[in-house]
Amino acid sequence: MVTNGAVTKAARVLIAADKFKGSLTAVQVAERVTAGLRRIAPGVPVGTLPVADGGDGTVAAAVAAGFERREVRVTGPLGDEVTAAYALRDGTAVIEMAEASGLQHLPEGVFAPLTATTYGSGELLRAALDAGARSIVFGVGGSATTDGGAGMLTALGARFLDADGQPVGPGGGGLRDLAGADFSGLDPRLAVTDTVLASDVDNPLTGPRGAAAVYGPQKGASPEDVTVLDAALVRYTEVLMTAVGPRAAHLAFSAGAGAAGGIGYGALVGLGARFRPGIEVMLDVLGFETALAGATLVITGEGSLDEQTLHGKAPAGVAAAARARHIEVIAVCGRLGLPPEALGRAGIRRAYALTDLEPDPAVCMAEAGPLLERLAENIARDFLS
Repeated sequence: MVTNGAVTKAARVLIAADKFKGSLTAVQVAERVTAGLRRIAPGVPVGTLPVADGGDGTVAAAVAAGFERREVRVTGPLGDEVTAAYALRDGTAVIEMAEASGLQHLPEGVFAPLTATTYGSGELLRAALDAGARSIVFGVGGSATTDGGAGMLTALGARFLDADGQPVGPGGGGLRDLAGADFSGLDPRLAVTDTVLASDVDNPLTGPRGAAAVYGPQKGASPEDVTVLDAALVRYTEVLMTAVGPRAAHLAFSAGAGAAGGIGYGALVGLGARFRPGIEVMLDVLGFETALAGATLVITGEGSLDEQTLHGKAPAGVAAAARARHIEVIAVCGRLGLPPEALGRAGIRRAYALTDLEPDPAVCMAEAGPLLERLAENIARDFLS
């Protein structure tokens, strides 16, 4: 409990923060905050549970929670071979599509908005099935692709054909030539696998809020490319209506369909996935309720606390879950873009930003670890002493 701004002597802290993108992993954030707290309040028990919301860092969070890390060689977004990891425990696999098909696999300054493929994500899913997974958490985000998941489904046995009966080219651009789809060869194990699409994105597949229009420019798509890709995804939906029935049209407008260049749509249609907000899924998978037991103060955070945080990002999910248990929540971040009233509505009592200590963002990025330890010392003085 907190009295007059400080936690009582029976304090117990849980650190459940996401990564500081470009500076610290979620594991490193937890380590640095722990170090700072212990310098000022060495006797206070501190537990850590690095978290993620389904985007990049999801596999690392699962591994930190006790899952086994598995690595496989798969096809990258440009068609070359890359190493990708997934996490496995007791028949449950945590898969992060960016591990196979993410922007991280593109050379600096190189984009392929029309041809980047999700084929490797399908190979990653197949590897998890081969390893015995019968429950899959499929985290999507950070993609280099806008192919609607067609590449992923091809790797799992589907066929996407042009008017001559030949496979269409890779990427969203290839879907312009799509004339037919055949799902008869789709891996039968998918039908008996519980697959959850974990995402913080509720965009539809097509249109002004669709995968191409909203996220295509981040992947190097010009205005002309966006027009081509959106039309190709519309064509994709039309063909899938013939292949799998009217539900293909309905699912194109479902929550998560536009996630990660439309791979969400491919997962909903072809994998039989059900959508859940990424942070809710990950808190369940990571055992957040168990870790929360006995905590009197939760410290969450991410690199930038801003309006996006309030829409399904990890700190908002952690705060909501802790608030339901009447547990105080503090946040740490690199940059704070929310006023106190917005933080309060999210269930966060107070936020501490690296920029409070160092106004230069470049220095904050370079010295994030030591600065975060100093913030943690301040939290300990304010709440644990």
